[in-house]
Amino acid sequence: MKTMAGTTSEPLEVLQPEEGARHNEAFAELGRGMQAALETYSNVHRGSGHNSLTSTHLYEQAREIVLDDVGLDKARHTVVFCSPRRAELLQAQLGRRGCRTVSSRDIGLPLGLRALAVARNALPAGAPFQPGGGTARLVFPNRVIWARGADKFEAGTPAIVNVIVFARALQLIRQFGKDAFLEADAEQRTAADILYHDELEKFSGRELLAALRPTLIGQRVPVPTLEGAKPFINLDNGASTPTFEPIRDAVCQAWRQPEQVQREIVREVKSICAGVLGAPPADYDVIFTSNTTEAINLAAESLGGESQDGIRPVVVNTILEHNSNELPWRRLPGVALIRFPVDDEGFLDLDALEALLRAYNQEGQHGNKRIRLVAMSGASNVLGVFNDLAEISRIVHRYGARLLVDAAQLVAHREVEMAACGIDYLAFSAHKAYAPFGTGALVVRKGLLQFSAAELERIRSSGEENVGGIAALGKALVLLQRIGLDTIQQEEQALTEHALRGLMQIPGLTVFGITPDSPRFSRKGGVIVFSLGNRMASRVARELAEQGGIGVRSGCHCAHLLIKHLLDIPPLLQQFQGVMLTLFPQMALPGLTRVSLGIENTVEEIDTLIDVLDKIARQPAAEDNPFASKTTDIQRRMDDFARAAAQRVYAQL
Repeated sequence: MKTMAGTTSEPLEVLQPEEGARHNEAFAELGRGMQAALETYSNVHRGSGHNSLTSTHLYEQAREIVLDDVGLDKARHTVVFCSPRRAELLQAQLGRRGCRTVSSRDIGLPLGLRALAVARNALPAGAPFQPGGGTARLVFPNRVIWARGADKFEAGTPAIVNVIVFARALQLIRQFGKDAFLEADAEQRTAADILYHDELEKFSGRELLAALRPTLIGQRVPVPTLEGAKPFINLDNGASTPTFEPIRDAVCQAWRQPEQVQREIVREVKSICAGVLGAPPADYDVIFTSNTTEAINLAAESLGGESQDGIRPVVVNTILEHNSNELPWRRLPGVALIRFPVDDEGFLDLDALEALLRAYNQEGQHGNKRIRLVAMSGASNVLGVFNDLAEISRIVHRYGARLLVDAAQLVAHREVEMAACGIDYLAFSAHKAYAPFGTGALVVRKGLLQFSAAELERIRSSGEENVGGIAALGKALVLLQRIGLDTIQQEEQALTEHALRGLMQIPGLTVFGITPDSPRFSRKGGVIVFSLGNRMASRVARELAEQGGIGVRSGCHCAHLLIKHLLDIPPLLQQFQGVMLTLFPQMALPGLTRVSLGIENTVEEIDTLIDVLDKIARQPAAEDNPFASKTTDIQRRMDDFARAAAQRVYAQL
């Protein structure tokens, strides 16, 4: 019989038929709510399209449902959604101010979530204990303007779908009873059945890709636009990816398995990760986390705990980095940070990198400073470039340093061979690999993590509690491997070239980074950033949603230093922006519009993007835009769309 994930208990009595039916009905209702959420899924808070608007609405409404469940005033309290370990750290920081905690484990769902309900004025000021994506509103080379409220403590992409499911479960418990998800009369399956077997297992390569695409959840959902309803086009895969039916099924099956099977799933997905990433289990550990940000923070925390023997450690970053691979290194006491430049296409000068390492680690030109770690993105979330990790690793190890790779934008798009390339640490998120159920991983060479045995066990158990998310990750990686990363690379590169050649014909549009005529175009992924005349990036993104039903992303993409570099914003203007943002928090700052492709995208969708952008480019800008008079109406209809979608998820009982 099923027990609560992560606990042990005596076997329970077999459920009576009517009781089993009640539990099955509760899970069925929960599954319907999750399906509705997945149909309009996107990353929250900073997107422009209908899906991001809807997911944000659902996510924020989940906070209200938790507050209602614990009986706290919504005006004076908020909710922070955390992994188990992150919740412990925040509770310790809150101290006597305290909070009310609701756990997914306690209601019988292996989601790996803690909801901390806390008074708004009790949230700690200053820097968060785990910084990264979403925790900062504006980043300068030596200063940060932090986010406000709960967002500051939800580093990285939160477990959006799990949070929505958790909130829906709290609603359903009122109808089906507090034990609604603690026991269920479900068919027991093996980990192998869940992870490897499905209706598509007879396919591989391009045949599998063609068979998988129709199972995309939420494809061609009609959304309101200025020209009537149109099928939604998701071009925001760099922020978060949608999922497919076989992956969703793996999640639902994993939830209802007994603890023994859930443990088998965790073990098997570790093996899958090791195989896919070329990280032999004899040499590497797989540590599950909530996302890439938490994984990199773990690596930073470990480095901060190392004995330095009179050496002042130095971490080398690049200017390409996402905040999640930049901010954690700033906070380490006694550690110096060097930001290594890149060229206009986003590539490192490897000769200069070697000279830097030689000067610090061989020639001792900087006193007791030694470069201990090079921490860099495997693929840029802004310029979409793939630097030569094997050659970088060779240089780094020649001078006694280690290499950490932020692989959030890499794992679903290119083959990775950790051992062959000599990568010491690799962090990535499942939600950027078609498994948006709150799991990430730190794959690390054995012996490098400097934690006590007890703390390391807390870290492991925190990540492994999210069995559904781990099953989704395993299933997604299996499918990607069966398609073939070489096939995915070819498909995405052809689509990227088609998109770039079309975009570059639009009047006033400027593409940043690699173009198809570059000799290094083979090292370009499906991430494209651009500006359009004198229009704000946020306005371009909004017009794409309103006129074409197209979801993209705009702004600084949690890579503030790189965006400022690309836009050539001088230091004085950067400081002025900081003052203005403090005075006017809702003010839109300069940025770039980003299109990011996935395996579900088609040539027809790219053609629609090009057509709509060309139309926008030829319209009068700002207040002279004839569409401006309709903006209020379309925004209202988009809000109505989000509310209706939320109603389908959080159905009235």
